Amino acid sequence: MKLYLEPEIQLWPELSARPSGDNPVVELRVSEIISYVKQQGDKALYDLTQKYDGVELKSLYADKRLLTDSEFKVDNQLKRAIDTACENIERFHRAQISKDIDLMTSEGVRCLMRHLPVERVGLYIPGGSAPLFSTVLMLALPAKIAGCSKITLFTPPAKDGTINPAIAYAAYKAGVTDVVTVGGAQAIAAMAFGTESIERVDKIFGPGNQYVSVAKQLVSKYVSIDMVAGPSELLVMADETSNPDFVASDLLSQAEHGSDSQVILLCNSKQLAQKCIDAVEKQKRSLPRVKEIEGTLETSRVIVFEERDNMVGFSNDYAPEHLIIALKNPWEIANKITAAGSVFIGNWSPESAGDYASGTNHTLPTNGWARSSGSLSLESFRKTITFQELTNDGIKNLGPVISVMAAAEGLDAHKNAAEIRLKQKR
Repeated sequence: MKLYLEPEIQLWPELSARPSGDNPVVELRVSEIISYVKQQGDKALYDLTQKYDGVELKSLYADKRLLTDSEFKVDNQLKRAIDTACENIERFHRAQISKDIDLMTSEGVRCLMRHLPVERVGLYIPGGSAPLFSTVLMLALPAKIAGCSKITLFTPPAKDGTINPAIAYAAYKAGVTDVVTVGGAQAIAAMAFGTESIERVDKIFGPGNQYVSVAKQLVSKYVSIDMVAGPSELLVMADETSNPDFVASDLLSQAEHGSDSQVILLCNSKQLAQKCIDAVEKQKRSLPRVKEIEGTLETSRVIVFEERDNMVGFSNDYAPEHLIIALKNPWEIANKITAAGSVFIGNWSPESAGDYASGTNHTLPTNGWARSSGSLSLESFRKTITFQELTNDGIKNLGPVISVMAAAEGLDAHKNAAEIRLKQKR
């Protein structure tokens, strides 16, 4: 990790740059996969699963018994952990239920807003070396609470055509009934356009590798998506009250996601920065994903700012996906944060708490999108419809306002729609 001492504000944009993820070869290949699925439907999914996963599927859907039997295939300790996480996530997301609005904005003018679920949602869950069963909970539980009528989970198959037992158990706990054993860009295409066996969805959710991310971007012209989630990122603020070993463990927890991830450490002294760097070097030797970690550390940075206000300014410019404030009086700083996906307060709040079990959602904006958008929430699975009703008195009172404004915009038909009612005998 390269060390920078009190960089001038002009250098902040350069220090905030993420590793470049543009790959025209990937986009071309994903476009071909999407076209193949659109043209060949189920056949394309079987062919592409054989080609990329080395699995010859007998059915695109997982046997429902894999879900109901999953509690016998997951050890009790992990089941208890998933159960606890499930309770916390459900509790936090149920608290997000918004009330409908029904009020009179003026005499005779009634306006309403109702919250309704997105009917059909597709949830993508990565498999491979790090099967993200925690993401099942983060997506399926809000979908269930929101009232989505059809929740279909897509995940790559294991070599025997089944699905990871932990993913199956999390799906079972979250109330998922339909699991499609297809992964990659082809799964995103199936969600977006449907096939003979798979109904198209109204909105796509979930993280994935660069193929999945590019596929979501390409199909977003035709179907809604949650967000374009890029590589994981973390920024940590530390001072003399921080524990360097804790700081290092948090940096490494994000660095192990993959070499395209990024971690940034802001310290108030060079001495503390060096202690944290040394702790990172010591801890990484005992971790199995050292290749991914070293790739991340190459594009990661340690920056010394003696002034806390400079830490805040840099962090808000960077807009991290995850932010840990391990400083004295951390809430003083937290209250100044205007751009972050999720914030972790104090020395005892590891970022992994949010990844798994605290209750907040771990699907978060990356690549600076936290400046304008927030984390996945219950409202991501809902939509709003507004209603208005004008009585005779309502159009009498509001009609002249409509008429004047429409005329000023040069829209005479709009003006007439109000005036024709004003002229009607009552």
